[in-house]
Amino acid sequence: MPNLIPQPDDKFTFGLWTVGWQARDPFGDATRGPLDPVTAVHKLAELGAHGVTFHDDDLIPFGADEATRAKKIAAFRSALDATGLAVPMATTNLFSHPVFKDGAFTANDRSVRRFALHKVIRNIDLAAELGARTYVFWGGREGSESDAATDVHAALDRYKEALDILCGYVRDQGYGLRFALEPKPNEPRGDIFLPTIGHALAFIESLEQPDMVGLNPEVGHEQMAGLNVVHGVAQALWAGKLFHIDLNGQHGPKYDQDLVFGHGDLKSAFFLVDLLEHAGYDGPRHFDYKPLRTEDASGVWASAAANMRTYLLLRERAKAFRADPEVREAAAAAGLGELAVPTLASDETYADLSDGDFDLDGVAARGLGYERLDQLAVEHILGAR
Repeated sequence: MPNLIPQPDDKFTFGLWTVGWQARDPFGDATRGPLDPVTAVHKLAELGAHGVTFHDDDLIPFGADEATRAKKIAAFRSALDATGLAVPMATTNLFSHPVFKDGAFTANDRSVRRFALHKVIRNIDLAAELGARTYVFWGGREGSESDAATDVHAALDRYKEALDILCGYVRDQGYGLRFALEPKPNEPRGDIFLPTIGHALAFIESLEQPDMVGLNPEVGHEQMAGLNVVHGVAQALWAGKLFHIDLNGQHGPKYDQDLVFGHGDLKSAFFLVDLLEHAGYDGPRHFDYKPLRTEDASGVWASAAANMRTYLLLRERAKAFRADPEVREAAAAAGLGELAVPTLASDETYADLSDGDFDLDGVAARGLGYERLDQLAVEHILGAR
C-alpha cells in the first residue's frame, strides 16, 4: 500500500471558508457553528496540510475596528508560527455584503467600484505580509441577470481597469504577488463575466501587465459549463497561465456542488491528477470544497482528510498507469507519440506537402485502439491492475 500520509511537499492547501463553512444554503439555516481560524489552522496542520488560504472576511469580520483587526491578525500569525503552515494564496470577499449585489469591479455604481478596489488593496497588503505568492479574483457578483441592465463592453473596460490598477499597486509596492482569475459560468449571478478558462485567457491579453495575471481554474466551475476541465487546465498550462488551481468534485452541469475532490467525476479527477503531476505544475493543490451539510465537526475534518487521501491515491494510480508496459504498448500502437512530431520537418515548407504517397483508404480504415487505452485507465483507477 502506498504512503497516503500527506507531506509538506505535496503542497495541499485549504481555504478557511471550506472547513469553516457553516452549511447555510438558500433553503436552510446553518447546521454547524462558526469555526475559529486559529482552530482551523491547528486542525489542518494535524491532518498534514501544507497551507491555509483566506478571504479578508474569513479572518477579520467585515467592518471590524482597528483593534479587532489587529487582534485577529495576531492570533492567526501565532497559529501559523506554531504549526508551520504557509499562506500561499489570499483573496477578497467581494460578494457577501449587500453592497456588492450588482458586482464589485463592474458595478454600475462608481462608488461601489472605488470601495471594492480599496478593500482589495488593504487585503493585498496583509497577504504580502503573510508571504502569499498568489492573489485570486473570483468575480462571483461580476455579471447580470438581465441583458438590459448591463453594458458588457463597458463592464469589461472596468474589469480591465481594476486589474490594471491593482497590478500597478503590487508593482509599485514591490510585492512578489501574481494575480489569478477564477472563472465560473453562473451562480450566484445568472451569468458571470469571464465564465470559462478560455474567456479569461483572452481577457488577460488585454491587460497592461498580462505577465502578472494568470488563472485559478476550479474543477466544478468548468464542469458546470459542461466543459472538460482536463482540457481547460492543459490549455492554461500550455499558455503558462496556471498560477493556482482549485480542486473539488462536481456531478455535471448543475449548481456548484463543491464536493470532496474525486467525489464527482472520478475518471476526470484521475486524468487531472495525472496532468498536474506530469506537466510541470509546481503550485499548491488547493481544495476548494464544502463539507456536506449533513456533517458535524468530526465529519468536517474527515472530509478534509478525504480530499488529500483521494489525491494521493489517484497520484499512485496515475504513476502505475504510466509505468504499465501494456499501457505503453497500447499508447504506441495508437500513435500517441506521433502528435509531438512537427507536421513539417525543420527543412520543409508548405510547398513540400503532397498527397502522392498518402494511403487515403488505408488510413481511413485503420482503427486507433483508443477503447483499449481507456479501459486500461479505468482498470488502473479501480485498482484492478
